[in-house]
Amino acid sequence: MIGDRIELRGLRVLVRCGADDDEREVPQPLEVDLDVVVDLGPAGRSDDLAETVDYGRLCDAVVASLATPVALLEHLAARVAAAVLAADERIESTAVALRKLRPPVPHHLASAGVRISRARSS
Repeated sequence: MIGDRIELRGLRVLVRCGADDDEREVPQPLEVDLDVVVDLGPAGRSDDLAETVDYGRLCDAVVASLATPVALLEHLAARVAAAVLAADERIESTAVALRKLRPPVPHHLASAGVRISRARSS
């Protein structure tokens, strides 16, 4: 199982995230990438969705975790990671990347983001 993972790339969500009130006033686009470490062997053998983690449920959990306004991407990333780990007990760990697609800086910057990794507590 070493190395088994589900990869979700480019989930776009409108969020209220910013260091000041003005930045949180208007929802802004955020892009989410997930790496979810889970044993894919059972699903590979059975071809049964019940034997793996449902991508749709993961996306629903991520979107729900992003609903409340916050100041920092770091805090959002921690919430997303916690939601992913809570979504299915078979998930061992996750890596979460969040990117603001319109960062509020006075420079030409395609995105600004954070990446964290979290594992399930034993």
